[in-house]
Amino acid sequence: AHAAVVPAGPRSYTTGTMTDRFDCFYCRDSLHGKKYVKKEDKHCCVRCFDKLCANTCAECRRPIGADSKELHHKNRYWHDDCFRCAKCYKPLASEPFSTKDDKILCGKCSSREDSPRCHGCYKPVLPGSQNVEYKHNVWHEDCFTCFQCKQPIRSQSFLTKGDDIYCSPCHEKKFAKHCVHCKQAITTGGISYQDQPWHAECFVCLTCKKPLAGQRFTSHEDQVYCVDCYKTSVAKKCSGCQNPITGE
Repeated sequence: AHAAVVPAGPRSYTTGTMTDRFDCFYCRDSLHGKKYVKKEDKHCCVRCFDKLCANTCAECRRPIGADSKELHHKNRYWHDDCFRCAKCYKPLASEPFSTKDDKILCGKCSSREDSPRCHGCYKPVLPGSQNVEYKHNVWHEDCFTCFQCKQPIRSQSFLTKGDDIYCSPCHEKKFAKHCVHCKQAITTGGISYQDQPWHAECFVCLTCKKPLAGQRFTSHEDQVYCVDCYKTSVAKKCSGCQNPITGE
């Protein structure tokens, strides 16, 4: 697109009523007392001008007659009221305009043509509008939404799964592992015991609540105990020495 300019014109050819004795350059009829047109130093009657000399309007494809106002830009010609924006049809005879691919565009439509397209709604993202850029794509702010709940992300944190975008709560509900003890999502860290996920802070001794992640522990009837609590509270006592039987 080119910078906005104002069209040349409107232009009117020199017309008048002949007082001298001249003949039409084309049909040789006398122009004395008749209306005539002068183009390129040639005098011709209005009929011959419209038929032989008039430029063709780039919009309506009809001749631009002697009585019409003519606009021109880069070797193309328009009737005054045919010079309009190719998108919104706004008259541009006295307005700034731009050209793109031989189309005449008003300033607003030119901005739309040159603007990137929203990856959500595929409409233009106009300069100055609120938008989001992510991985070489751009969205209107309201179009950058969670795949699950459809709410705009805006200033929230988000995560992705493939090409889909999720707000953090929806991503946790859909994809995060949930602790077998408290049933809440495990967002970071966590441990696995017997193929089940746990928060590290939930994996504790049943008796003294001591965290067991990274510590020695003993399991009994689906419950876990630290070594000391197991010896004291769970392990059977030797009938001879009365010490706990731990298997150590």
